[in-house]
Amino acid sequence: MFSGLGRFVVRRPWWIILAWVIAAGAVISLAPKLTSSSDEASFLPDHYESIRAADVQEKDFPKQQNVGAIIVFQRSDGGKLTAADSADVARVSKDLQNRKIPEVQAVVPGEVSPNKQVQTSVVAMPKLTDPEDTAQQDAVKELRDDLKPELKGTDLSAGITGSAAQALDESDASKKAGLLVGVGTIVIIVVLLLVIFRSPIIALLPVVLIGLISPMATGLIASANKAFDMKADSSIQELLTVVLFGVGTDYILFLLFRYREALRAGEDPKGGMVHAVERVGEAITSAAGAVIVAFAALTLSSLGMLRSMGPALAIAVFVTLLAGLTLVPAVVSLLGTKVFWPSKSWQREPHGTGFAKLGTSIARKPAVWALVSALFMGALALGALGYKANFDLAGSSLPKDKESMVALDDLQKGFPAGSTDPTSVYLTSTNGKPVAEPRAAAFRKQLAGVRGVGEVAAPRLNPDRTTASYSVILSDPPASDKALETLKERLRPAAHEDAPSGTEALVGGTTAVYVDINKAVDRDYSVVFPVAALAIMVILGLLLRSLVAPWYLMLSVALGFGATLGATSLIFQQIGSQPGLMFMLPVIMYLFVVALGTDYNILMVSRLREEAREGRSPHDAAGTAVRHSGPTIGSAGVILAGTFATLMLAGNSTLSQMGFSLSFGILIAAFVMALIFTPALTALIGHAAWWPGHGDEKRNGRGGARPADEETVGGATRSR
Repeated sequence: MFSGLGRFVVRRPWWIILAWVIAAGAVISLAPKLTSSSDEASFLPDHYESIRAADVQEKDFPKQQNVGAIIVFQRSDGGKLTAADSADVARVSKDLQNRKIPEVQAVVPGEVSPNKQVQTSVVAMPKLTDPEDTAQQDAVKELRDDLKPELKGTDLSAGITGSAAQALDESDASKKAGLLVGVGTIVIIVVLLLVIFRSPIIALLPVVLIGLISPMATGLIASANKAFDMKADSSIQELLTVVLFGVGTDYILFLLFRYREALRAGEDPKGGMVHAVERVGEAITSAAGAVIVAFAALTLSSLGMLRSMGPALAIAVFVTLLAGLTLVPAVVSLLGTKVFWPSKSWQREPHGTGFAKLGTSIARKPAVWALVSALFMGALALGALGYKANFDLAGSSLPKDKESMVALDDLQKGFPAGSTDPTSVYLTSTNGKPVAEPRAAAFRKQLAGVRGVGEVAAPRLNPDRTTASYSVILSDPPASDKALETLKERLRPAAHEDAPSGTEALVGGTTAVYVDINKAVDRDYSVVFPVAALAIMVILGLLLRSLVAPWYLMLSVALGFGATLGATSLIFQQIGSQPGLMFMLPVIMYLFVVALGTDYNILMVSRLREEAREGRSPHDAAGTAVRHSGPTIGSAGVILAGTFATLMLAGNSTLSQMGFSLSFGILIAAFVMALIFTPALTALIGHAAWWPGHGDEKRNGRGGARPADEETVGGATRSR
């Protein structure tokens, strides 16, 4: 099949290139814009309590003003606020409200903090219904501009924080992050390819070809999102960039290394490309299939952000695979050996390389290498025991010098940390009767007595008095572990148990959303992980026609995942003193490390099987496979890890965690799993690794093992 595909592409390269250009132009011109959302609540199913509480608000309090932003005032000299200062706060608030800034419903001055350090003004804004609407961010930008001249002549300084302000700062940071990630990815690919091949043509080849398919993939993803009403997470664009360029460059490398090997064996350029597609086609198709099914498993997630991320990344990988099997061979077949210009190293294979020495050592002592690599990954995996989830994506991902973060720190000098985003509790009649004021007041008192609750405002009743709304300010930051614990362990149970007969209590707000997301993620771990692993094992079984190999290949991947999570936890939580890792990170890490790590395992076992079919013993096959596949897997791993590492240039902890974990996981997958653990273990298991299909047998039927009177020493065969 792949031999026929290779011949078809090599004979009609210009038609293949023209077809890609036409298809890309059609998709790009017709596809809608790819949009994303950072509204966590929009990703949860309707049955979660936080979403039901939001529905109550929309039904019974449709005109309820939301706290869109908070202006935090304090004295410039750090002293205590005076009556004159409070008068200035009231005047500034009134002037800002009179400016009639769009989306600003009111600017209401609040009380001075008990310690006289801080006073706030609450900026009321309508509930945000469209996550793509930036009007509230624009309002904050205008408020910040207008606030500065208003403070002249006073002893006050002020900053603006709150959800809209954080969204504005996050948007600014994301624009810079996208530019840095895009430029950094291209620079790393070009530089590393120049070092590996010493050819400017090869260095620019992925940039040009993937630059063509990248907007095509993005257009297909946007069309799929629109057709199936899926929401994309705000980080999807950066992830798409590194996936397309990283995985695409990997597939190009797999093809070029095999093409160069065929040329060294005496093939002519066109025959060498057909040979490369034939030998690599099955491996990269299976590898891409593993990645696609792993990403597709995310559709089983209960979180909308993961359900949309899975198909998006699967589409990107599928388009990249098609390009790797058709567009890349077509372009390279036109260039021939000129693709390596000006380097002449493609004409001869270097001897005594590090990979050749590694292969020799693995062939001699596979048990030692298998044990050492397993212990190394296992030791790192112990760090995963300290993993903690962090739900404060906005606060923890923003640089600390952003105005919303500085103002938040100032606010906490005088008020409970939960003031920026109060929790909402709704007490609703279940029998249609009005909620009596004494019962509503008593319920407020019970809520205020919950440990971890700072303040509870007086209840507001809807027009028919069947629902009472309570604004509850927690003592801790809304997304902190302590706030989540307060809501999950004490506030929600208390609200449910203390609700008067004939009523139902629902707890909503941002903290409640995070608690429900945590519950949803725990459920996803028990569903997505096993399904993805099972699907990959099926692909491995079909590719290798073996029931044994998939088990130890997935064992190696599991060790790699544990090592990656452990190292990331140690670096960011223990050394970096961060409150935790992004709550989605284990899922994303699992899928990338498992799926992309399986890429390298597939390439290695395919070569192991190929060498065994040539009549080599299991030990000799392992050594030879490492010698030949080592440069390919090593180069691909370094480049893919480098592209993921560019996420750390974004300047926020969320993308830094993602960048480090994925790049580290890829390096583990390439250099420990695929180049050491897998070939060493395959050599130890021997012929049984391919049971029951015996895929290592020579095509003429002779077994893969050498005769008993021969043994392999360091890759060379000698008679006993």
